[in-house]
Amino acid sequence: MTRTAPPEADPTPQEPAPAVALHTGTSDLRALLTRNLRTSGIYIAFVAIVALFWLLTTNHVSLSPGNITNIVLQYSYILVLAIGMVIVIIAGHIDLSVGSVVALTGAVSAVVVIRGGNPWWVGVLAALVVGIAVGAWHGFWVAYVGIPAFIVTLAGMLLFRGLTQEVLDNISLSPFPPAYGKVATGFLNGLLGGNGYDAFTLLVGAICVGAYAVSGFRTRLARIKYSQPVESFPLFVAKVVLVGVVVMYFAWQLAHARGLPIVLIILGVLILVYGVVTKRTVFGRQVYAIGGNLAAAQLSGVKVKVVNFWIFVNMGFLSAVAGIIFSSRTNGAQPAAGNMFELDAIAACFIGGAAVTGGVGTVAGAMVGALIMAVMSNGMQLMNVDQPIQSVVKGLVLLLAVAFDVYNKRRAGASR
Repeated sequence: MTRTAPPEADPTPQEPAPAVALHTGTSDLRALLTRNLRTSGIYIAFVAIVALFWLLTTNHVSLSPGNITNIVLQYSYILVLAIGMVIVIIAGHIDLSVGSVVALTGAVSAVVVIRGGNPWWVGVLAALVVGIAVGAWHGFWVAYVGIPAFIVTLAGMLLFRGLTQEVLDNISLSPFPPAYGKVATGFLNGLLGGNGYDAFTLLVGAICVGAYAVSGFRTRLARIKYSQPVESFPLFVAKVVLVGVVVMYFAWQLAHARGLPIVLIILGVLILVYGVVTKRTVFGRQVYAIGGNLAAAQLSGVKVKVVNFWIFVNMGFLSAVAGIIFSSRTNGAQPAAGNMFELDAIAACFIGGAAVTGGVGTVAGAMVGALIMAVMSNGMQLMNVDQPIQSVVKGLVLLLAVAFDVYNKRRAGASR
């Protein structure tokens, strides 16, 4: 009987392959960028659009200190709306009523302050209460009655526009007292001095950069701890440096204009709070779960009705904040205020990477999407582009953003 010799052992010691590559080489970096194409692409697009209008506008005025300040003041309320709208979209809903709610809350504030003679802060509180009540109204019909959010908020768009006209007797109401106007047009300037610039604005910018670097480093360490892929350390440092340069340039321009806008402080606080809420709280994870897979979320014990209710309450609250900012900037309330704001907010979210089907999106992405809309609108105005052409360009950009999302989904499905 012939005995077969056992196979010889490989003399070269074999190390077990790591489950996940922690530090990316060229191929890993390509995979990482591909996997995050929706997120990384929007930042590249934003930089490209800013550079384009810098080249096209006369004397590069689009990046002048005064114009950067104007962009912040003119589009702050759209940024606020986009924060709430992205949460609604992540959960798989839509809200078509936010423009009408902006008008209604501004009208209520004007009636309380201008017609009623109350202090400015009473008008602010009244607007917030009305916004929260509107959100609870929408949340009840969507969450507990089960009517699709598209229908509920479409009805709300008509309902609250009509209530705005009733509250104002279909006429404009102005002016607000100066203290109310400072909400959207006031500045913090000269708190720390400065020779031709505002040192306080630069300090705030530096603090923001430092906070971003620390947060990014902690996130990186956490991902490494759980064997998740991260970019190489030089790439991480380059990203932090790039963000730091952009933020400090922005702060430098503001410091040489009128200082730090109060509305930018309000917006910064909202971005920080809602960034934490969506990424680091149970509520935020439940919103993503509902939008990603409703059936799985229900089986996992997520109280879907409660979460949906509070999503719309939050949207009503942020619509009221936007209404206060808008009425403060225009120094009055008009029956037609907030017209088409809902479309700008929705477009900002989709351009910023939110998925049409829900489950995907970030507050930061929505902010970048809103800034892209703001820079495009501002740049085209500086170039004296006709309003119809501006609408055509915005529509094409929105269509391409959604097409890009669909393309990503198809490619991801084909690769499985």
